Formats: sequence, C-alpha cells, structure tokens
Amino acid sequence: MKAVKLYEPGNLQVEEVELPSISETEVLIKVKAIGICGSDIPRALTKGAYYKGLTLGHEFSGQIVECGTKATEWSVGDRVTIAPLEPCMKCVYCNQGKYGLCDTYNYYGSRTDGAMANFIKVGKANILKLEDTISYDAGAMVDPAANAVHGLWRGNLKKGDTAVVMGLGAIGMFAVQFAREMGAKEVIAVDIFEEKLEIAKKLGADRVVNSKRENIVEVLGDTHVDFVIDTSGSAIAQDQAVLITGKMGRVVFLGISNQPLTLSAKTVDRLLRYEIGIHGSWNSFSDPFPGKEWSYVIESMAQGKIKTEEIVSHRFDLDETPDVFKKIKNKEIIFNKILLYPGE
Repeated sequence: MKAVKLYEPGNLQVEEVELPSISETEVLIKVKAIGICGSDIPRALTKGAYYKGLTLGHEFSGQIVECGTKATEWSVGDRVTIAPLEPCMKCVYCNQGKYGLCDTYNYYGSRTDGAMANFIKVGKANILKLEDTISYDAGAMVDPAANAVHGLWRGNLKKGDTAVVMGLGAIGMFAVQFAREMGAKEVIAVDIFEEKLEIAKKLGADRVVNSKRENIVEVLGDTHVDFVIDTSGSAIAQDQAVLITGKMGRVVFLGISNQPLTLSAKTVDRLLRYEIGIHGSWNSFSDPFPGKEWSYVIESMAQGKIKTEEIVSHRFDLDETPDVFKKIKNKEIIFNKILLYPGE
C-alpha cells in the first residue's frame, strides 16, 4: 500500500509499504478521507516526528475490511472514524476519566503510524461508527469538532451567553456552530481573513470582526462578553481575549502557540478586577472513552445540525501530500480544512 512517511522536518515521502498486520484486538480500516490537522503542520515542517519514517494523520474516516478475533463488536463493512488517543487506562488521570491528561499515552499519527495511507490498523476501543447520513468527509472532521466541543465545555458555555470565537480554522468553525447549538444568545467570530469570516456567517455567526483591520477591543467595547474561546494560538489574540471578556466571564485557550505569552498590565488588571476565569483545553476525551464529546458530535452530524462541507477548503490525492505541505510552508494557499484521499 502507499503511505506518507516523515523522515525529518520538510522531508515527506510517499512510499510503498507492507499492509499492516492486525492483532486479535485490532481492526484493519481502509482509509477514505484524511484531514490535515493544525498540529500536523509543525510536526511535518519544523518539529519532526517521534521517530523517522512515521506515517502522519490522525483525523480520518474509513471502512473496516478485517477484524481481529477479539474485536467481534465490529464488522467488515462498518463505516467508522477513530479517536486517535490510546490512554494507558492505569494512571490517576485515566482513573478519573480525564484521558487527555494520561501520563503514558500513545497517539495515532504522532507516536505510532497514522492514516495518511491506504490502510491503518486501529485498536477496537478507539473506533466509533458513522451513521449512513454522515459522509466520509464529515467523518474525517469528527476529531476537530470534538475538540471544539471539549473547549466549549471546559469554559462552561451557558445558554444565553454572548460568545466570541477567535480564530476560524476548522476547530473555530465548529466552535461557532456548537456555541449556537448549545444555546449562546450571540456568537461573534473573529479572524484576520475575510474569506473565513464569510464562511463563519454561513455557519451561524451573528457578527464577525476582522481583527487585522479593526481593533477588536474597541469594536466590542459596549458588548458584555460572557465567554471567549481562542483557537488561533496567537499571543495577541490570547491577550485580547481577556481584554474583551466581561465581569465573571470565562476564557478558554485552545489554540497551540508554542510561544511565550505576556499579558499587558491592563489585561492583568482586568483579569483580577473582573474575576475572569482562564481555562486550558487539551484534546477531546472524557468518560466513557473516547468521550461524550465524540458521541455528541456524531449525533449532531447525523441529525444534520452541524455543517461540514463549508469548512473544507481544499481536496488533494494522497500522492500530492508532500507538495501540499510545501504550499503550506510557502504560504501559497489560504486554507481551512484540507482533506486527502488515498483512492483505491
């Protein structure tokens, strides 16, 4: 089969490799669609992998083609997506059902081979069935949608809240929709690209703000903001998130920045005086594994409550993957969710 292998930052190769051999508790999945996650980009271009020759990809959907002898709860032909985390199920955090905080986890596409390939073997506990009403494209986006839901729950989004979503990648686009679905009174979407703001409007944002052209602190100066979630990871946005939050409001930092964060004196003063809560959000897992976030997303997609097609900005064949990452590195494309297709 074909697989995309990462050897060092910037060195991606599409290679012929052996078909994975499954254990008695695993299934073999024919991959139908793979999403490029924001975390895949630094891994592929700057940080590198845990070992040379890793197959990337943890956001995907597919169809089961083989089941291990102890994976009888699954059947050949099942349409599925997978939760990419393999927690140890033994540490103090796993025992609390906080699997995303596991001390010794494994992770598809990061610490073990992922889905940028024709086939992938997956442990039976990580599989979730897709209803027939959910396309394979949508199934490949359950992961970022679950991350959005986890972030909204981490900050305790309440019915009637005025919510601001900063950063309109795939997770941000899903956060806009789920904030509306969870009963937010008003959803305000913020980004620096007009193209993304237009999509956010179609997905249910009541107001949009181009933070490159407008001072968001001034624009929202007369708005009581209850809840802010930043999916961008921008230090500027993280500082602004506190500055726009009202008294007793909540701020969720979800976007990965890998950069220092320095809050201005004015921001710290507001944080204290307004008793603003700041929450970190990491991944998307809860009890029972893989979590209520995943089941809620799949149910919402199956019922047609959440849109996915508008979030897909580009589609490429698997063979084009190295060139796609080059385009990303050279900033040749403005993208949202990029999907890859292995083909037959």
